[in-house]
Amino acid sequence: MCPMPAPANPNVTRPTRGRRTPRVSGDERERSILATFEELLQERALHEISIDDIARGAGISRPTFYFYFASKEAVLLSLLERMLAEAHSTRGDTLERLAEDPAARLRESLTAYYDVFRGHRAVTLAGADAAASSAEVREMWAQVMEAWVQETAAAIEAERARGAAPEGVPARDLAIALLSMNERVFHNTFAGHAPAVAPDGVVDVLVPVWLSAIYGTTDPQRA
Repeated sequence: MCPMPAPANPNVTRPTRGRRTPRVSGDERERSILATFEELLQERALHEISIDDIARGAGISRPTFYFYFASKEAVLLSLLERMLAEAHSTRGDTLERLAEDPAARLRESLTAYYDVFRGHRAVTLAGADAAASSAEVREMWAQVMEAWVQETAAAIEAERARGAAPEGVPARDLAIALLSMNERVFHNTFAGHAPAVAPDGVVDVLVPVWLSAIYGTTDPQRA
């Protein structure tokens, strides 16, 4: 007859067979770094955040952080690029379809960018601050602005060609002025720098300004 097994000692921890510690993928680590950095930006200024702060919040070591990003400015650039991609995707081809309904399409375009930047207010403000000291951030933003200027100028020229918008200030210069206005209005509102437009009223203010500047009226003709 086989002997009865001895009762298990409740104080002994037995190894768990067949289980492995879940591995964290590189994509998950990168997302964690980005999320941690954005959370920190909501609490502190960019210059007050260290690499150790980001690594600790993301649950990784400092050397591991450098495997993914060369600096905290590189993390910021990645966040900004993701925001811009989201806004651009939401905006779609509204500028190319401006003639369908200028007021509606302009509102859709401005709202797409405003909502994304407002939703990531801390990153937006950090990007503006970093542009003053980081050549890399400044260059990236200059490229973004140039792309927007070209798109906007092309849309203005197309509306002039169909006779809906009058000739006047060169289309490129007008585009630069309007986009620069957007940038300053957004920044003052997000930063709370007086005087500033109320957050919920920004798009309502900007749309008629754009329409008046491009068409000379807030009710331009549709195609």
